[in-house]
Amino acid sequence: MLIKRWNVSPLDTDLAAELAEACEIHPFLSLLLTSRGMDTPEQVFSFLVGQEEEVDPFSFADMELAVDRIRQALEQKERILVYGDYDVDGITATALLVTYLRQQGGDVLYRIPTREEGYGLHQETICWAAEQGVSLLVTVDTGVTAIEEVALANELHIDVVVTDHHHPAATLPSAVAVVDPHRSDCQSGCLDFAGVGVAFMLACALEGDGERIFTQYGDLLTLGTLADVMPLQGINRDFMRRGLLLLEEGARPGLVALREVAGLEEKTLTASTVSFGLVPRLNAAGRMADPALALELLLSTEPEQAIQLAREIQQLNASRQTAGSELTALAEELLAQHPEWLRDRVLVLGGEGWLGGLLGLVAAKLMERYGKPAIVLSYSGKIAHGSGRSLPGFSLYDALAACAEGLTTFGGHELAAGLTLPAASVDAFRQTINAYAARVCPCMPVPSWDIAVRLRPDQINVEKLDLLQVLEPYGAGNPAPLFGLFRMRLDNITAIGNGKHLRLSLSRDGVRISAVKFQTAPEGFPIPCGAVVNCVVSLEKNEYRGNTTVSVRVRDISFADTDRDALLSDIQTFENILRGEYCPAEWPLPARDRLGHFYNLLRACREWNGTPEQLQHALGEQAPTVLQMLVALELWQQAGLIQWRDWGERLQIKVLPVEGKADLAATPLWRYLKGDEENV
Repeated sequence: MLIKRWNVSPLDTDLAAELAEACEIHPFLSLLLTSRGMDTPEQVFSFLVGQEEEVDPFSFADMELAVDRIRQALEQKERILVYGDYDVDGITATALLVTYLRQQGGDVLYRIPTREEGYGLHQETICWAAEQGVSLLVTVDTGVTAIEEVALANELHIDVVVTDHHHPAATLPSAVAVVDPHRSDCQSGCLDFAGVGVAFMLACALEGDGERIFTQYGDLLTLGTLADVMPLQGINRDFMRRGLLLLEEGARPGLVALREVAGLEEKTLTASTVSFGLVPRLNAAGRMADPALALELLLSTEPEQAIQLAREIQQLNASRQTAGSELTALAEELLAQHPEWLRDRVLVLGGEGWLGGLLGLVAAKLMERYGKPAIVLSYSGKIAHGSGRSLPGFSLYDALAACAEGLTTFGGHELAAGLTLPAASVDAFRQTINAYAARVCPCMPVPSWDIAVRLRPDQINVEKLDLLQVLEPYGAGNPAPLFGLFRMRLDNITAIGNGKHLRLSLSRDGVRISAVKFQTAPEGFPIPCGAVVNCVVSLEKNEYRGNTTVSVRVRDISFADTDRDALLSDIQTFENILRGEYCPAEWPLPARDRLGHFYNLLRACREWNGTPEQLQHALGEQAPTVLQMLVALELWQQAGLIQWRDWGERLQIKVLPVEGKADLAATPLWRYLKGDEENV
């Protein structure tokens, strides 16, 4: 059940005023910066102007060894294989290094595995490379855990240089060089680099001129870093700010063509338009066909060839959208058949022959809907492979590492990871990873909105947009600021966009504003006109016929008198009850008259579709707590009086025709609450 926590940043107005004066910036901008933890002029200048010191590529462990071996291969005309990964980070890293080495006169081949082959370096690829006469293999965005594969390469007289940004195991591969910022002996401090960032540093070390390399490859660096959702802080922020300008200039034919088919040729490229406009299309090649298509697009030097490849990728992206929606629907059907899985801290589910390239997308959808880490698997014979997505505060990589004994392979980051395991072990894996989650994180992290500043409606103006632009580029580690509009009256609700979206009229203190709530139909909106509400909003620029106005986008909305912390606590307690982990000290049902009032409301409606908050308000003064409502719903379901389903943000309740009187005391939940059974 997804209810997001609202975190309102505490404001130090005195500090903000001091920084505004010291740095000669607008007080509102200073307030936003202090809400992000900046409390010195040095931090403010570093954020706004950029870092003065560049990263020394030779501060990476083994960088000198890597450079020496690659230069030797170039001088002696050895055949080099650049091996990457199938996501956009790996593809851009491969394109960067292949292009650079070929410009140096290198005899360079490249390989990227398909998603069916799976992540990482494979022994079959090593054997193929030996047949091709390769004597040096350079990995990008992969390889740091390829112990056996590198050992095989050594046996076949192929030297290996590993460049990666994933966490290494206790033992490094026996390569000529292993360049990875997460090595314990690496002094670079570049822990937030994507794989393309490490490849970029290798090119800088080979060239000896970082500025020249950035001018040539900063667009690829920007694309891969944004695609891998790396934090836009420090040197990454500097790279992205400059790299977006390179993307805008459009010197690379493949990216010019991709921008055209995406309908972005006339739009200013921001981190958001790149992340949601270009990245999914490049990823679609690997998800639906062969990632080499995306690589060929980035390597293309001829505009005609580039536009043909871009159009093919555009078609694949359309297919990806359709197939992704269908697979998400299958996953939801599976959860409907196994509602007990929704009680888990970590969702684990899958199906036979599900398309591997879409598993991560479906996992992300489930995580967003239910507010829980999700792992989605595809069964192929006796093997299951899958992809997972998580929330900040629960490391999926650490969770898989704790379950490693039952896995064939795994790898990834805190928020995204992949794995393979025997299909027969999936149920055991579900139990193991949830036992781990219960042990290390009894109270799982909750998705949240971080509100920077509370605003009154009369404070919303175009000047704010100009100040917000200074904070860009937005992304991981530097999100677009959100604002709170509190105690607003909801005066009007209008459907727009063929009924898919809403326009809301909100007012306070005699000032009225218009706001938009996307992806919400009128029947799915939980609050009636006339209610007093709190809103989480973002401010966005709207340009029309030369005029610029502020577009207010509602991200979340709540009745003003709702105690969201109490709401979240009730939901977490209810889930603990269903898992058999907790029995409240007080009997979690309301008095008989309130329970009857609740049931009579549902029976009058016959079907109810809405949020717990909305249901509580519909019950008025006799409303039970949310915990009491949820316990009552589950008891009534077990007694055959209703059917109800958790759809993330909303509940779907259907009253069933019943003859005679139901015995709630005979239900498993009642017996559990009375202490008669260990499990629900």
